[in-house]
Amino acid sequence: MAPPEPEGQVQQRRQPQQQGGFSSMITGVIRMAVFWYFASKFFSPKRPSGSEPSQLISNLFHKSEPLDMWFYVSEHEKFNDFANEAALMWHESNIPYAVWGSESTRSLSLKYSPSEAVKNNGSLYAHVYFARSGYPADPNDPEYQPLAAFGRTHSIVAYFPKSRADKKKSLLGNKDSDEGGTVTKVVDETQGDSEDDKPVEWVSYWKPNITINLVDDFTRYPHNAVPPNIAPYLNVEPSTGNYYPSVFFNEFWLLRDKLIQINETVTELPLNLEVGPISMTKWQLFLQIDQSFQIHRSYGSMLEGEADELKRVFLEGNPYLLAITMVVSLLHSVFDFLAFKNDIQFWNKNKSMEGLSAKSVVVSFICQLIVFLYLLDNDTSWMILASSGIGCCIEFWKIGKAMHIEIDRSGRIPMLRFRNRDSYTQNKTKEYDDMAMKYLSYVLFLLVACSSIYSLMYERHRSWYSWILSSLTSCVYMFGFIMMCPQLFINYKLKSVAHLPWRQMTYKFLNTIIDDLFAFVIKMPTLHRLSVFRDDVIFLIYVYQRWIYPVDKRRVNEFGFVGEDDQVAEGAEVTATKEEEKKTN
Repeated sequence: MAPPEPEGQVQQRRQPQQQGGFSSMITGVIRMAVFWYFASKFFSPKRPSGSEPSQLISNLFHKSEPLDMWFYVSEHEKFNDFANEAALMWHESNIPYAVWGSESTRSLSLKYSPSEAVKNNGSLYAHVYFARSGYPADPNDPEYQPLAAFGRTHSIVAYFPKSRADKKKSLLGNKDSDEGGTVTKVVDETQGDSEDDKPVEWVSYWKPNITINLVDDFTRYPHNAVPPNIAPYLNVEPSTGNYYPSVFFNEFWLLRDKLIQINETVTELPLNLEVGPISMTKWQLFLQIDQSFQIHRSYGSMLEGEADELKRVFLEGNPYLLAITMVVSLLHSVFDFLAFKNDIQFWNKNKSMEGLSAKSVVVSFICQLIVFLYLLDNDTSWMILASSGIGCCIEFWKIGKAMHIEIDRSGRIPMLRFRNRDSYTQNKTKEYDDMAMKYLSYVLFLLVACSSIYSLMYERHRSWYSWILSSLTSCVYMFGFIMMCPQLFINYKLKSVAHLPWRQMTYKFLNTIIDDLFAFVIKMPTLHRLSVFRDDVIFLIYVYQRWIYPVDKRRVNEFGFVGEDDQVAEGAEVTATKEEEKKTN
C-alpha cells in the first residue's frame, strides 16, 4: 500500500494559502449554499395564473409505517441474486419510517473480505432494499408487491489517481535523505497524462462507514412542477405517479483520509453500517453545500482537499467557538476591504515621507514578490495566485509613492533608478531608518542562512530554484515580523506616531485578532500558529507608542496638512468675523 503524504508536509505546503483565506472560504461556501437553498424554494417553477391545477403526487408510504430492510453487497451494479445468503450483509425488521428515536436508528459493525477482483481495482456496490413489514423485496417472490418495496444502489468503492513519487530529491546527493521518507504527489485527474507522459493510474479506496438515511418527506408536489433540487432524487412510481421514500447514502462527513486503500495485501476491511431518518431541511442543506464545493473547485477558489479541512473544523472544533468564528469570519472580509481602502488612500494622498520607513516599503515588496513566485512554482489555484499578484503590484506602486522612480536610459539597457524623496532625507528619518535596518539585517541574514542550510541538508527539493524560493518563503513567514521593527525604531527616536496611517492599522489589528481565533480552530503546524501571534506583539507596541507619545501638531499628517496651520486658519477666520461685526455695529 502506497504511504500517504505526511500530514505535516501537506500543511507546510499549503501554509502560504491558509493565512487570511480560511474565513473567505467559509463565508463563500455558506453564502452559496444558503443562496441555492432559498433560490430552490422561492424560484421553483410555478403554475401559470388562470391554468388548471396540476395533479399532486404524494409519498406512497405513511409516517411511522414499519419497514424491513435488506443490505446486500455485490460486484455487479444490477442486482437480482436475492437468494444468495453470502451477499446479504444485514437484515433489519420493523424500522418505523420517519420516526425520530432509538427505535428507527440501527447500526452494525462487521468485517468484509474482498475478492481478488476487488483487490485489483474491481467494482463493489451496496444494494439496500426496503419493504413494508411482511412483504418481500425480491421481485421473483410470488408475494412481491411493486408498491410495497423500493431500494437504491450505491458504490462503496471510490477511485482516485494513484499517488506518485514526487521529483524532489536531496540536492547534496544525500541518499539517506532520499530513502528516509517517501514524498508523494497526487496527480490531478483533469490533467490526463502526468509530467512523464504516462497514463494516470487509478487506485480503489474502501469506504469504511456507510450511513443510509430515509428522508422525512411527505410533501405533495405538483406533477409537472417538482423543485429542481429535489427532482433528480425523487423515485416516482410510473403507474400511480406517486413517489417512494428517498434513500440517501450520507457521505457528507466521510473524509478522504478515512478511506482505506485496497490492494492485494488486504484481507479484511471494516464496514460500519447505520440506518436512520434525516429531515428534509438537513438533507437539502447537505446537497447544496456539496454543490457549492464543486462550484468553488470549478472556479479555482478551492483546492482539492480543502472541503475536507473545512468539514474537519465542524467535526473536531468546539461548537461555541465555531459559532463565534462563523460570525467574525464575515467581519474579516469587511475589515480586509477597509484596511485595503485606507492603505490606498493613505499612500495616494501622502505628501511627506517624514517619520515613515522607506526601506520597509521596499522590503515589503520583495517579500510579496517572493511569496508570489513561490505560489507560481507550486500547485496553486488561479484565484489565490491572482490575489497575490495584485498585492505584489500594489506594493510596487507604494514604492513609487515612497521614492522617486526614474528610468535611466544612459546605458544600452534601460534601468530603473530609485531616489529618495527630499522629505525623507532632509531630516532624521533616513538616519534612523538606516540604523534600524543595519542591525536588523544582520539578524535576518543569520536566520535566513541557518534556515536555508538546514533545509538544504535535511529536506528534498525539485531544483536549486525551488530550494531558494522555499527557503526565502519560509523566512518571510517565520521572520517577516522583523520588517515591522524599523518603523517602531523611528517612532521611538522621533517620539511621535502622528505620521502613521492609524485607520488602516486599526483594521489590520482587528483582522489579526480574528486570525488568532482561527489559530485555535484550524489544524496547523505549531510554527505557523506562533507566526499568527507574532503580529499581536508588534501591534501592541504600536498602541503603547500611541499612548506615550503626544500628537505633534507641527508634523504633516497623511493628507499633507499640519495641525498648526489649521489653528492659524481658524484664528484668522475668527478675527475677521469679529472685525466685520464691529464694522456693522
